[in-house]
Amino acid sequence: MLHTEVAVLGAGAAGLSLVHRLTRAAPASRPVSVVLVDAPPGPLRPPSRTWCFWERGAGPYDTALTAEWRRLRVHGPTGRRTEDDIDPLRYKMLRSDDFERFVDRDLARSDGVTRLEATVETVDGDAGGADVHARAADGRPVTVRARWVFDSRPPARPPAARTTLLQHFRGWFVHTERPAFEPGTVDLMDFRVPQPAHGLAFGYVLPTGPHEALVEYTRFSGAVLSREAYEDELRRYTRDVLRLGPFEVTATETGVIPMTDARFDTRPAPSVFRIGAAGGATRPSTGYTFSAVQRQTRAVADALHANRHPQPPPAHSARSLAMDAVMLRALDTGRVDGAAFFERLFAQVPAERLLRFLDGGTRLHEDLSVGMRTPVLPMLRSAAELPWLARDRPTARRSPPPRPPRPGSPAAPPAAARPPEETV
Repeated sequence: MLHTEVAVLGAGAAGLSLVHRLTRAAPASRPVSVVLVDAPPGPLRPPSRTWCFWERGAGPYDTALTAEWRRLRVHGPTGRRTEDDIDPLRYKMLRSDDFERFVDRDLARSDGVTRLEATVETVDGDAGGADVHARAADGRPVTVRARWVFDSRPPARPPAARTTLLQHFRGWFVHTERPAFEPGTVDLMDFRVPQPAHGLAFGYVLPTGPHEALVEYTRFSGAVLSREAYEDELRRYTRDVLRLGPFEVTATETGVIPMTDARFDTRPAPSVFRIGAAGGATRPSTGYTFSAVQRQTRAVADALHANRHPQPPPAHSARSLAMDAVMLRALDTGRVDGAAFFERLFAQVPAERLLRFLDGGTRLHEDLSVGMRTPVLPMLRSAAELPWLARDRPTARRSPPPRPPRPGSPAAPPAAARPPEETV
């Protein structure tokens, strides 16, 4: 049995951020012993992924960033373009592999962290602490006794909700033959793609150079697509909208992010807390998670270093969650046109203020000014019916069958544009 003050379960954004902050205490702070439990390589360990977030000026992870930008652009369904400078904010792109290497360098210099590769089976907690029962890759049982446990693993069952949409996407990391991208500007939402009856769909372009970018097709809807459908939409977007010309796909990524008004059980036992997406850090209206993870883990680490109770604070304010619940309901019912909704917001609200609004950093009068630029009557109707809706657990939905190729479109991309089979 291993004994420690803190056990952190999962080495994703939340788990690594918390462990990293616990090892970087001020000289006068109380030291904290930590055991980080990460799943062995296999299906329980997530693939490489990209995190994007915005913050004011320089940040603690800047040396690990892939790129950062200060200009955002939104394209409406008819091609109308809105572009704005977000100064003093910076929109930042961080790859999970780079973040892990960044944290690993600091952990290697710390004597207070023990890393354990094992699959967690159960967590039994009471007011005095918790036992984490796990199994190592060789089948050996391992138990960690901790005063506090912070669990960032996805819950076994999704929480009950009135509305749950999925933000699902597939992206290609591309290298073009000709200069095709503006390295200083992100295409945050490009609605020049076919829109579903409910929810919305958009392209997303993160340029890292004139020839390189991450190009994604993203949809907010109730069910994921087949892989062939994502590939078809990406081919259409890169060819017909972006007109990239010949290019090579160097890597791919795929993801599904629940956008839900569920109430998360953030404290399953007196000494056990859920953090990260498992603790409600994902913003329901956008799917962004990384900034809320940093707020949560900073507060927990500060409390532990000061020998205070380390319960994580709410990831988002009650006001923000209430507004998000209304927006999700309006999108899911089809009362609002999702593409027109976001195009109007970015056209009428300065991008810097809108990003602060999406991150819960605006005051009440700013929230009201943003709300007045939404379709008021559909939003009021959605708000009025929310208290009467039951909270149900989302059920798994089958992906629709692949769509047949459109007339005049190739059944498969040319060899130079065909993505690798593996997900990176």
